[in-house]
Amino acid sequence: MEYDYREAMKLSNQLCFPLYAASRNIIGLYTPHLKELGLTYTQYIVFLVLWERDGLTVGEICDKLLLDNGTVSPLLKKMEQAGYITRKRSSEDDRVVVITLTDDGRALQERAKEIPLKVACGVDLPPEKAKMLYELLYELLNKKDCKRKER
Repeated sequence: MEYDYREAMKLSNQLCFPLYAASRNIIGLYTPHLKELGLTYTQYIVFLVLWERDGLTVGEICDKLLLDNGTVSPLLKKMEQAGYITRKRSSEDDRVVVITLTDDGRALQERAKEIPLKVACGVDLPPEKAKMLYELLYELLNKKDCKRKER
């Protein structure tokens, strides 16, 4: 079968588009709740990582969020200015910066505790389908090293 670029380039044949649109919709569900806390979505996911395990390095946060240092570092500066975290150079390697929650940063978790439930209600997928989607998305993310076949 010959490759038909016109067919391949139809929006309806693009995996990227429904992923992009769904991502925007999901993040939109978070926005009003995060606005009440004065947070962006990206700041929120940094908090999720730190609430799970405090005292991570900037590099570890970047790895967990699949973001680069240039994206995460400015967020961390704003979070530090807001009094939610501290940034300190490691005593073992001064190139490494360790991020630690302050008392205010830890207390923010209590104020944000209803967000996952509110967003889940807004998604309106049966739990088994939500789990299947979650697993498929992580399957895609974990295949980032695979090589494309030449056509």
